Amino acid sequence: MEQSSYEGFWDETLNQMRAELGEEEFDGWFTGIKYLRSGKNSIIIGFESAFHRDKVIKRYQKTLAEKLKALTGDAISLNFEILPDSEAETEPAKRETGGKKEAPGSVLRETAPEKTKKPAEKAKRGQHPQMRDDYTFEKYVIGKNNDYAANAAIAISRNPGTAYNPFLIYGGVGLGKTHLMQAIGNHVHENSDNEVICITSEDFLNEYMDGIAQGKMNFFKNKFRNTDVLLIDDIQFFQDKRGVQEELFHTFNALHKTKKQLVFTCDRPPEELKKFDERLITRFSQSLRVDLQPPNYEIRCAILRKTAESRKSSIPNEVIDLISKNISSNIRDLIGALNTLIAYTEIMGQPVTLEIAQQKLRDVLASNRQANLTIETIQKATADFFSLNSNDLRGKKRNQKVVYPRQLAMYICREMTDYSTTEIGDAFGGRDHATVIYSIEKINNLKITDPTLDSTIESLKRQIKELSSK
Repeated sequence: MEQSSYEGFWDETLNQMRAELGEEEFDGWFTGIKYLRSGKNSIIIGFESAFHRDKVIKRYQKTLAEKLKALTGDAISLNFEILPDSEAETEPAKRETGGKKEAPGSVLRETAPEKTKKPAEKAKRGQHPQMRDDYTFEKYVIGKNNDYAANAAIAISRNPGTAYNPFLIYGGVGLGKTHLMQAIGNHVHENSDNEVICITSEDFLNEYMDGIAQGKMNFFKNKFRNTDVLLIDDIQFFQDKRGVQEELFHTFNALHKTKKQLVFTCDRPPEELKKFDERLITRFSQSLRVDLQPPNYEIRCAILRKTAESRKSSIPNEVIDLISKNISSNIRDLIGALNTLIAYTEIMGQPVTLEIAQQKLRDVLASNRQANLTIETIQKATADFFSLNSNDLRGKKRNQKVVYPRQLAMYICREMTDYSTTEIGDAFGGRDHATVIYSIEKINNLKITDPTLDSTIESLKRQIKELSSK
């Protein structure tokens, strides 16, 4: 076979890759690759950077080898060179050479660059398209509720795939799980050549379904099993989805075996995941697990001040205090309330006063309590949580096995509903409002001395919400 004919086979290989991958993916990886010349049983192509070269090798080496062999009937060695700046910008001359025969081993193999060529420069990496540029460690407020999680995340970002792998961040909605996960990804992306994939569980599922429907499961598997860092948000979304759980299990094993970093977020501890493959539960349980708790008052104030500063907006301390005291559920609601006031100042050109804040946030503050949630639902969920009967919480028993869950249920009633202390007392066996107030204060005091109580409360709240939605 004439050596010059290999260029046509290379072009046809690219045409087939374009048809299989689609325009967007093909353009992302194959634009900028230049056919340079042919040798005997070999093709030499050029890349604009070593980073580009390495990623194409990693992702598409096997596929390119198979297509070239199918087209030519021979094992064609595909060698590469880094293009000088001048050649990377213009179409290279198609040069033929009668080089030595290459062994048909690895399809992509480096050849020594010509002495006249400039050394390759490290490619500049822009913002990662799957992550927010403001989700960084610098913009993450650290306090007692998240200091362990944040320090672990920082350590992981500096040495991915080593000591803390895999890494699972769990906690309620709006507590900063996604921010912390993406801060890891952004740091790795900006400070190394490691490939990072950041994806929501929903998008992971959609790509899995598309892979099945389009007969491209090999592409799906190669994409996720050949990355250096894989970040998946909200894995609880995989509940009762057996097919994608199976695929995630094998992806997990493949990456962990090759010491690639895995980071997951979830709204609950892994043992509370329902309709989940036990093998995955075991993998998640063996991860470094960190629990994000709702920020305390001081941290809520710090978050609001830092956010206002980043927006170059002046918010009075009494307004910061108003928001911090009334919104303790999560950071998302906290920032949402602040953004409402910042928008007011930007649109109206007027400073925010305490009176204006109370007026503009009246609906937000009111909605912080869950509508249509009954005391009976809270009682049932609490009784189930502590293996009791709802009647125990409403009855006269005063042993610690019942008193503590009863106090906790009263506390949650006050937190999650608009019922008065009198109404709550009536629902708990006709107890007076003073007893309810004492119970609430008792739980607040316990939260100070027992660092695990916040986690218990959040777990119980999740079960209450699930029960109320049925």
